[in-house]
Amino acid sequence: MIDVKVLRTDPDRVKASQRARGESETIVDEALAADAARRSSIAAYEELRAEQKELGKQVPKASPEERAGLLARTKDLAEQVKRAVAAEKEASAAFDELLKAVPNLIIEGVPVGGEDDYVVLEERGTKRDFAAEGFTPRDHVELGQLLEAIDIERGAKVSGSRFYFLTGQGAELELALLNLAVSTATAKGLTLMIPPSLVKPSAMEGTGFLGQAAQDVYHLADDDLYLVGTAEVPLAAYHGDEILAPESLPRRYVGYSPSFRREAGSHGKDTRGIFRVHWFDKVEMFVYCAPEDAEAEHQQLLEWEKEFIDALELPYRVIDVAAGDLGLSAARKYDCEAWLPTQERYREITSTSNCTEFQARRLNIRGRYASGVGPVATLNGTLCAMPRMIVMLLENHQQADGSVRLPAALQPFLGGRTQLSPL
Repeated sequence: MIDVKVLRTDPDRVKASQRARGESETIVDEALAADAARRSSIAAYEELRAEQKELGKQVPKASPEERAGLLARTKDLAEQVKRAVAAEKEASAAFDELLKAVPNLIIEGVPVGGEDDYVVLEERGTKRDFAAEGFTPRDHVELGQLLEAIDIERGAKVSGSRFYFLTGQGAELELALLNLAVSTATAKGLTLMIPPSLVKPSAMEGTGFLGQAAQDVYHLADDDLYLVGTAEVPLAAYHGDEILAPESLPRRYVGYSPSFRREAGSHGKDTRGIFRVHWFDKVEMFVYCAPEDAEAEHQQLLEWEKEFIDALELPYRVIDVAAGDLGLSAARKYDCEAWLPTQERYREITSTSNCTEFQARRLNIRGRYASGVGPVATLNGTLCAMPRMIVMLLENHQQADGSVRLPAALQPFLGGRTQLSPL
């Protein structure tokens, strides 16, 4: 959540962030009013408790004549204190609910606007001219069938729409991507984690996925557990309710886990193939650091993503995502979008978000600094979302005969093979 001090002392900054996101500014005034009501109820309670304590001292010293009146007042005060406690709890709950609904404050320089108002920061790699090469590119579904690598029909038979099997060379390709991603990340000094894929509500809410993203989350009601949509969730909650030593920061992790998403808002979008699915495996980076180091860490995560995509020899661009397309927790987000030949457009394959201190406040993760104890900053970055990377590899590296050239970086993880071939 945002810093309540900023809400109180600089509400105009919060309103400006809301405007940039295309969100209502009314919630800022509502939160301020709720905060005032909460503080007023606390003051009323404390005043009554002080009087109650003072009366408690007077009763033993009072004369018999005075004691009856004091005891009556004590009884009356007890009822008032009880009501004051209830009022304070209600006011605090109302304030907390409003504060949690306020998105993170965007960082200066983030583009204003919605989904289409991003800023292209750079383009890397070269798009192939398939016409000049003399053939029309196949899409990943057709290539997956030729290679016997992807079985969407049986995925739907077994689990429903937006599910799939990776078979033979497809399964091997995913494991090669996994091993390349893990070896790349650990060589950078990140600690490898295999986190649980089921988490408590506190972890899901703490990372901000029970707000605007709640419709995309799978909930197991009988167990009150959530299937994670990204390893970001358990990695963020890993240090919940802890105080981290300054010499241990930054802490950089890389987690491998399955990810589950309802894709509730994507009806009719990407229904063909495995680009947008309900389940996929993903390698995710996560960082805890001192707040003043967050922007530098964000740039570092982006560089590591770019290095990985470069190693896969894919043409792509980097965009600075507009404020209105940021999630609840992100203060800034960069996406890497690879070129998809059969759609002739760029599509997102990785993203990295600077969540500043927003998640840490919700999860009560703090650092011990020279200035005292305060929240850390958290950041996340996708290194490899398997099906999307497979889509891009198949389509960008396909050959006229249906084979797919393998980038040099992947070859050691596939027994030295240089291509995937139709069976």
